[in-house]
Amino acid sequence: MGFIATYGLLNTPRALRMNTPASVPVEKMRQILTEVIDIIESPQYASKLDEAKEAAGNEMLKMMQMVFPAIIQIEIEVIKRHGFSSAREGIVHFTQMVRQMETQDSEIARLHAQIRSHYMPPVSISSTVDTSL
Repeated sequence: MGFIATYGLLNTPRALRMNTPASVPVEKMRQILTEVIDIIESPQYASKLDEAKEAAGNEMLKMMQMVFPAIIQIEIEVIKRHGFSSAREGIVHFTQMVRQMETQDSEIARLHAQIRSHYMPPVSISSTVDTSL
């Protein structure tokens, strides 16, 4: 489940989500996700993220400590321009909405996967599984 489940924020009460939209149309969500991607991939941020990825190497823990927070900060900057709170509850609510909407809209799923690919490398599953254990 990741960040949200780790911090026990899956069921954030509505009272804590003040200053965040109750719903966002699909087109608006696509726009928000596209803005996040545009910033992540802009020359200004891409080089910084590449440096952080290089410093993290192949260690997932370091990736989550160095790259993930930078991505989250970019997301927060974008979503606050669209009416979400810039506090932790805003990003949690936004992520919940994305997760729900990506099951219903393949473009939102694709955009969200593109964002995640910047801090979570693809997992390859080996076709040869050792079952001798």
